[in-house]
Amino acid sequence: MQDFLFIAAAHFLSLLSPGPDFFLIARTSLAHGWRGAAGTCVGITLANAVFIVAAFAGLSVLKAGSTAFLVVRLAGCAYLLYLGWLFLRHAGKSSLDAKPATGKARWRGGVAMGFVSAILNPKNALFYVSLATVLAARQTSPVAMVAYGAWMIFAVLAWDMAVALAIGSSALRQRFARALPLLERLSGVMLIVLAVVLLADQAGNGSR
Repeated sequence: MQDFLFIAAAHFLSLLSPGPDFFLIARTSLAHGWRGAAGTCVGITLANAVFIVAAFAGLSVLKAGSTAFLVVRLAGCAYLLYLGWLFLRHAGKSSLDAKPATGKARWRGGVAMGFVSAILNPKNALFYVSLATVLAARQTSPVAMVAYGAWMIFAVLAWDMAVALAIGSSALRQRFARALPLLERLSGVMLIVLAVVLLADQAGNGSR
């Protein structure tokens, strides 16, 4: 029980910290409502599930300093820059009065965008690898590892859907109608700044 509380608390705190996934869910929810962001939440959850399974299965390919991790980090920076540019480019062009498109094409597009956003976030890889290392050191049983992994996958989906529901409610969307262009621009700037910080950190590590 003590290990579970540690895992649950650490994971929840990581979910609370806003990152690319949060900005993507927030922007999609404000523009298209929570139903329009549901696919994005599922995609983010699937990517987290990939990291959890890989880390808990004992794979070290994505540990810090590895070639694979460097590739993911650089690709993630490129995607953050692209996502930030999209936010800035389309700021103010989203119509909150339009009914959210909930067809298969939009849902699949949301899943794909959410998956790419989360799978190219190197912080996700490091977090889950770190947790797996701690659990391995405590000689956690395979059954417990499966249970912890299942809980974290559920927690990611539940939290992301809660964010989408809270931000994508009709009342809140209408309240933020005028502020949406500014929020989109701020989100775009934050994503670009995050990418630059990650690139600068990588350059600093590479020069050492």
